[in-house]
Amino acid sequence: MKKKIRMLFAILLTLALAFSLTGCGKKEEEEEEPKDLLETIRERGYIIIATEGVWSPWTYHDESGKLTGYDVEMGTLLAEKLGVEARFEETAWEAILAGVDSGRFDIACNGVGYTEERAGKYMFSEPYLYTSAVLMVRGDNTDITCFEDLDGKVTSNSVGSTYAALAESYGATVQNVDTLEETITLLVQGRIDATINARVSYQDYMNEHPDTDIKIVDEADTDMTAIPVKMSEDSRTLVEAINKALQELKADGTLGKLSEKYFGLDLTKPSNG
Repeated sequence: MKKKIRMLFAILLTLALAFSLTGCGKKEEEEEEPKDLLETIRERGYIIIATEGVWSPWTYHDESGKLTGYDVEMGTLLAEKLGVEARFEETAWEAILAGVDSGRFDIACNGVGYTEERAGKYMFSEPYLYTSAVLMVRGDNTDITCFEDLDGKVTSNSVGSTYAALAESYGATVQNVDTLEETITLLVQGRIDATINARVSYQDYMNEHPDTDIKIVDEADTDMTAIPVKMSEDSRTLVEAINKALQELKADGTLGKLSEKYFGLDLTKPSNG
């Protein structure tokens, strides 16, 4: 009888020990904190950056076919500051923010305008450029002289862009296109009444196509351009690191010189927007 009791005690002791070890393992797993996005990027060795590649001078391909532009150079410098490689993935505008939200892209460098609505869905870096949106019409158009005249008119922009939203807010119907060049073609052909885009993009286009018969008739308030990141607690340290990098690049004049290279003036300060 005593022998059976000792055996039973030994079995119970073994089970208790096993349960204790299993419990400790679970506790350790529960206490292990998940890696945040910045840590994941640094371990991976590269940051995935979404961009269009068709919007000069922000992001486009040069004569050799190389991806370049303000946002491409800025994104590359940003990656260097984070200690990783920049890997750009080109996609249509409407897929950029959705890709950031899903985790397909870590960030986007594509002249993304900061809005209160977007700030409710994404985390944003501090602004790195200040631009203004302009209203463009064909050279012989006398019916549209300001944004208020867009009511009932047809414009053209990328779906989901701040420019499309601005046109719609004034009562315009927006046709969706992928590039500024497509938009200007529609405008010159008289297939749309007007379009809205960044003043710097208008200037860049006119530098390349000086005979294009279009003109600016109105200009909106300054827009803040920033970097969107997925809305998550795991993204917070990445946003902080991006802000630190942007501050350093502004302080040493790098971003200002880059802006002058691509836009002809320093757009890194609000007063120049």
